[in-house]
Amino acid sequence: MPARVEQPVSELEERRARRVRDLMAEMSLDEKLAQLVGVWLNANRDEGVVAPMQDSMQGEEVEFEAFAGAGLGQITRHYGTRPVDPRHAAGVLAARQRWLRDRTRLGVPALAHEECLTGLAAWRAAVYPVPPAWGASFDPELVERMAGRIGASMRELGVHQGLAPVLDVIRDQRWGRVEECISEDPYEVATIGAAYVRGLQSAGVVATLKHFVGYSNSRAGRNLAPVHAGAREVADTLLFPFEVAVRDAGAGSVMNSYAEIDGVPVAADAHYLTRVLREEWGFDGTVVADYFSVAFLHTLHAVAEDAEDAAVQALTAGIDVELPTGVAYLEPLKKAVTSGRLDEALVDRALLRVLRQKARLGLLDDGYEPVEPEGPVDLDDPGAREVARLLAEESVVLLANDGVLPLGDAAGRRLAVVGPNADEVAALFGCYSFVQHVLPHFPGAETGIAAPTLLEALRAELPGAVIETARGTGVDDGDRSGIAEAARLAAGSDVAIVVLGDRSGLFGRGTSGEGCDAESLELPGAQRELAEAVIATGTPTVVVLMTGRAYAVPGLLRDAAAVVQAFFPGEEGAGAIARVLSGAVNPSGRLPMSLPRSVAGQPYSYLHPKLGGAGSVSNIDPAPALPFGHGLSYTTFAYADLSADATAPAGGSIRCSVTVRNAGDRPGAEVVQLYAADRVASVTRPLAQLVGYARVELAPGRSARVTFEVPSRLLAFTGRDGRRIVEPGEVALSVRRSVADVVEERAVMLTGPVHEITGAEPRLTAVTVEPAEPTQPAEPAEQER
Repeated sequence: MPARVEQPVSELEERRARRVRDLMAEMSLDEKLAQLVGVWLNANRDEGVVAPMQDSMQGEEVEFEAFAGAGLGQITRHYGTRPVDPRHAAGVLAARQRWLRDRTRLGVPALAHEECLTGLAAWRAAVYPVPPAWGASFDPELVERMAGRIGASMRELGVHQGLAPVLDVIRDQRWGRVEECISEDPYEVATIGAAYVRGLQSAGVVATLKHFVGYSNSRAGRNLAPVHAGAREVADTLLFPFEVAVRDAGAGSVMNSYAEIDGVPVAADAHYLTRVLREEWGFDGTVVADYFSVAFLHTLHAVAEDAEDAAVQALTAGIDVELPTGVAYLEPLKKAVTSGRLDEALVDRALLRVLRQKARLGLLDDGYEPVEPEGPVDLDDPGAREVARLLAEESVVLLANDGVLPLGDAAGRRLAVVGPNADEVAALFGCYSFVQHVLPHFPGAETGIAAPTLLEALRAELPGAVIETARGTGVDDGDRSGIAEAARLAAGSDVAIVVLGDRSGLFGRGTSGEGCDAESLELPGAQRELAEAVIATGTPTVVVLMTGRAYAVPGLLRDAAAVVQAFFPGEEGAGAIARVLSGAVNPSGRLPMSLPRSVAGQPYSYLHPKLGGAGSVSNIDPAPALPFGHGLSYTTFAYADLSADATAPAGGSIRCSVTVRNAGDRPGAEVVQLYAADRVASVTRPLAQLVGYARVELAPGRSARVTFEVPSRLLAFTGRDGRRIVEPGEVALSVRRSVADVVEERAVMLTGPVHEITGAEPRLTAVTVEPAEPTQPAEPAEQER
């Protein structure tokens, strides 16, 4: 690891460091251990499970004052456990912080954490699109803006740490938690994930990277199933987003994965939690345990004989804080220290990290006063809704279109809007939204936010159309009794809109989400039959998919007039889809994951070597129905004048430029995608990998020159001897509309000796977009969509 450059220490920083030292010197063992655990109040198991094995792992309900008598590290999900009025709850939280400050011996406040993947997971808080929608937007700046608003709402309520973003790289569409992931491409995950970190932490809230590492690579796409990934796959693909979030975005916390990699649970693996994370990358924040994962070393993984053994292994490996509560890090860990089994220095190591983080957040400052809003609290203000709208609009992907879209104002036309998700508000939200994560356990509770269904949004967007509706079937109930009625309605209409997809939930209570893995990638229930029946009427049919994962729908892509994909698009999502259908918004989303042809190709990633594709040696073709990066528009874009350095040092960078022009008659946004391919290497390499992208908004006839400065670090891989290297040799750089649609390619020769990665190299491609001179209509040499 390169030597750090020492920065001047401010008076405030020195005062805080002194306070940390003084506290550590003063603390008893009980007080030290109290700082290494959280407490989860009101987590009533009878009201539903929202964490793995919560029903068996969460102990009896405790009183706050009794639990926190020696102090407290964290308060778990104060807002995210049940529907509570935000302002009232903020007052309760502030009172508990004052109690810790005034009534415990050392007066150390707790750090409060909440889930915040699609917005603060609290009642009445804004709900944004799920991470695959962020990936579909290819717009890190907008994601950063969203995260900044999320962080501001958390800080207003006295929350210090957010359990997001998820940086797992999608490897298998069957996995239920695909809906929490950004992309199947590690570069896109890294760039958009880092943007989220910057946004959240700009508001003074600590971002927590999840799930470090390997979680998404589980066998058969099953949640918590073993991971069998080689060291090369982990290093070259799965770790990269976390490295960027730590080294380039400065993430303050990391949460371990539940997974075991090649037989070793990550929660007990010092290689990842200490050697890679801290010694290689220089991470100086806290590592927090995913809920109950310390105890799981005993109860699920069977690598620890009891809670004490589990605590010793986790703390030694590098987990600083046990969440959600103190199952193993209180009495069991105390026993290990007092018996001499565990060196108290390891407790002090974790304690130092925890207190430093609290100091940085101002919790240890003289005169600390907890946050308590004085006036009304609006967690879903117009600014939040504007960002939610923009992100939803940018993330809608037009998969197929024979010209039926856009609909225009549809005045006087008859539209049949059918399907289980047409008039279902839950179809807008992912499983880590408060609406789907918590409210199902409180029947009768209001959602607390305004969110029209797609049917309601279409009626508002197309007031001149005659719109009739039928449900047809449920998401996964298999009920076929309403299909004939839906088909009859469609037969008498000018256009049919069939709204299909998922219902998010937890642990089998949905078709997508944590613990809701898929045996098949067919649409759940009888939804495909509904769509086929409507298409068979001959009425032009638009299929809208509102899902958490990509489904295998090759027949619908072939037979429907148009297919639109929206990954759970949030509270403004229905309006966004309606505006795309009408043409008020030009679709610009691109697939952040390959759209499978069938389940047979899973697990699948476009980042496969030559033998990962179709060939004469197997009867199964894993090629997707639509590739990563695919997405259509209502306008056309032309490319010209691709240039790239002919040579570049293996330890340097490659400069590449291309001109893109809106050749159509509508404003639109093109996602310019740059890929690289290593022609020959000492280990097998992907046929193509994304190394840069730019979302470019252009008026009709206007052009832009897009320039990429690609660090050779992006071409690095783990060599045969285990070193991370960039080899000299020929590399192909290509501009593509998707990974499968090559516009133009240039050969670049990397020169010099093999370059061993030091960690000091740039990790991200610098991109500049500049207006270009207007050009005439496309010449034959131009590549036009």
